[in-house]
Amino acid sequence: MTAAPILPERHEWTVDDLGDLPKDLPYELINGRLIVPSPTLLHQDMCVELLLALRVNCPREYQVGIDLSMRVDRRNEPRPDVVVVRRGNATRSPLPVEDALLAVEVVSPTSTFRDMYDKAKVYAHAGVRSYWVVDPLQERITLTEYALGPGGRDYEQITHTEDLFVTESPWKVSVDLPALTARKNDLLAPEGP
Repeated sequence: MTAAPILPERHEWTVDDLGDLPKDLPYELINGRLIVPSPTLLHQDMCVELLLALRVNCPREYQVGIDLSMRVDRRNEPRPDVVVVRRGNATRSPLPVEDALLAVEVVSPTSTFRDMYDKAKVYAHAGVRSYWVVDPLQERITLTEYALGPGGRDYEQITHTEDLFVTESPWKVSVDLPALTARKNDLLAPEGP
C-alpha cells in the first residue's frame, strides 16, 4: 500500500503550484483552494448515467467526458463531474475552458456549497454556456439546469425538476430522474439474502 502524498501547506494555490503535485493525484483548484475529492460509488455511478444520457444524441463535433480538469485562470482549475467539450481534446489535460459547452456537477455531502455557488461562478465567468447541478442527496434526485444570462457573467435557472428532465440544450437530452432515484435507492439498500 502506498502512503498518501504529503501536500505542501499553502493558504492560496495557483495553477503554477500544481506542477509540484503527484501526476496521478486528482485535484481541483477553486478560487485558490486546493481540493482533493474522494468520490463515492454512488457519485461515480450517477456521473456515468449522466454521461450515457448525454452521449445518446451527441453531435460528432462534441465529446462527453467525466472528471476532466478545465484550465480557467491562475486560481481555478475545476474538474466537472461530467463535461461536454468540442472534439479535438481527447489527449489534452487540462482542457481549455473555452472548449466547454456544458459542465455538470453531482452534489456530494462535502461539495454542496462549492457546486451550487463557487463552481457556478467560475464556470459562468469563464463563459461555459450551460451548467447542471444534480442532487442525489435529496429523497428524490433533482436536476437544476442553468444557462448564461444576459451579459454572459451569471447563470439563470432554466429548470428544476425531480421528474423526467428533457432539454434541447446543448442538444436533445433526456434524463429519467425517477429511474436514477430508483437506482440510487437500490445502490443504498442493504445487502439482502
